[in-house]
This record gives sequence, C-alpha cells and structure tokens, in this order.
Amino acid sequence: MNARTMRLVAGAIVIVVAIVLLIVLKNDGGESTATDAGKAPTIVVNAAGKPVGGIADLTYKEGDQINFKVKSAVADEIHVHGYDLMKDVKAGGTVAFDFPASLEGVFEAELEGRKEQIIQLTVEP
Repeated sequence: MNARTMRLVAGAIVIVVAIVLLIVLKNDGGESTATDAGKAPTIVVNAAGKPVGGIADLTYKEGDQINFKVKSAVADEIHVHGYDLMKDVKAGGTVAFDFPASLEGVFEAELEGRKEQIIQLTVEP
C-alpha cells in the first residue's frame, strides 16, 4: 500500500470514528426524546450533579407510557414534579421510571436535594 492510499484509509477511519462518537454522545447525552423508537432515553448526570448535554426535553402524548432512565454519578432523589414520583439513585447507579402520561402539561424532573432540573417533561393532548 502506498503512502497516499494509507492516508486515505486513515482519513476514512477518522471520519467513521467521529460519526460513531456523535451518535453515541447524542443518544447518551441527555438530549433524547420519547419518540426514539420506543427506547427509554437515559439521562446522564455527571459528578457535578448536572445533566450531561443540558436539560433533557422529553415529549409524550397523553395516554402514552412515559419511560426514561437516570444514570447518576451522584446520590440524590429524582423527583418528577406534577406526577409526584420520587426515586433514590445511588452514586454510580441508574433508576428507571415507567408510568402513564395521564396529566397534560409541562413538568420538571430534578435532583431534589440539589434543586437541579435534569428533565423537562411535556405531555401533549
């Protein structure tokens, strides 16, 4: 293989790796939506108690099943306001939420002890 061909192959590998990284970061970075083919989005909370990628926007239709996971580097209580659902998460742990979208409106989920919003949950008619 000559030097030019090797450079082209190396460049192609770099592009493929960059695309894969972008896909992984998008799917695990807190920017998931409820419309992602039925897969429960995972919101990742870093060691500073902040949602990676910012506050996740999750949108559902009234009557749908709401489901998401929170993977947290810090221990806290996850509180889904409006629905008044709470679950404790251990540092390094993951908790799953699965409940019917019975209330229409915009709600927040937060790390209760830190008062840090991690999700904006919208339930549309």
